[in-house]
Amino acid sequence: MYQTLKNLSPAQQVGAMFILVFGLLLLASLILFLLSMREQDDVQAQQNHLNRISDLSNLLRTSWALIFIFWVAWLAGDITRLVLFAIGSFFALREFLTLSPTRQGDHRSLVLAFFGVLPFQYFLVGTEHFNLFTVFIPVYVFLALPVASALANDPVRFLERNAKLQWGIMVCIYGMSHVPALMLLDFPRYDKQNAFLVLFLVLVVQSCMVTQHLVARYRPRAPAAAHISQSFTWNSWSWGMATGSLLGTLLAGITPFVPGQAFALSFIACAAGSLGHLVMKALKRDRGIPIWQGQEKGVTGAGGMLDRIDSLCFAAPVFFHSVHWYFGL
Repeated sequence: MYQTLKNLSPAQQVGAMFILVFGLLLLASLILFLLSMREQDDVQAQQNHLNRISDLSNLLRTSWALIFIFWVAWLAGDITRLVLFAIGSFFALREFLTLSPTRQGDHRSLVLAFFGVLPFQYFLVGTEHFNLFTVFIPVYVFLALPVASALANDPVRFLERNAKLQWGIMVCIYGMSHVPALMLLDFPRYDKQNAFLVLFLVLVVQSCMVTQHLVARYRPRAPAAAHISQSFTWNSWSWGMATGSLLGTLLAGITPFVPGQAFALSFIACAAGSLGHLVMKALKRDRGIPIWQGQEKGVTGAGGMLDRIDSLCFAAPVFFHSVHWYFGL
């Protein structure tokens, strides 16, 4: 498969991946529809069957949404691509911050985060200011936000409030902005094909998360962190890691990597994404937010955006900087 994809022209690679990805999603949708038509004689068994179908439907909708957004961003051009990811960061940060109450003294910091930090971070990505893009939030914003909060003259739970906001900015803005930033990487003999890196990352991480969820659902084992997640087991995590890494190896032909490099980078991305997802579950438990099960909207009212992109927010910066360091770009 590696040589086959490498021998295709960029246009042929786009067509092949379009057919492959949407073909698999359509097949999965058809299978799920047929399964939903089945009826059980026992009432309890029928209810369990409906719960499983609802659970799988949520996974499938998330996969459809991620892939659809990717293709729209690909076709729309550089500016529209950045705007789409910036909007995603906006709603993700909005949802994150609704998990905790804010005080009047936080208003300056919130305005700065939403209407200063977020657009400027994506501006740096769009203008290819690589060095500033990587340190703007971890250094400058990290120091500036507490100053804005201190000037508001409200010391009540000062450390907790600022830590919450800075954590949200790191995950929802800094992490998410590394997805379009993959376009900045300049590989020799890989001109104008960096969009494949974004597709590669999305497919690898999503396949890992879907496999991990399915194995935990249908082959339950003792949870690794029972108070955080009943579905995170080392068995399901291992299957997810193996699936994501193997898929990354098979997709090496659309990347500048050889199969061995693709396997290692896929493994790193899957580890960061899956463990990051566990971290976000811990945050929801801390704030008393229940698991989203078959609901169209998250309990925070922000549409459950974080449930769809949290693993990608953790995987993207780790993947980006691993590639940058290894290849010396």
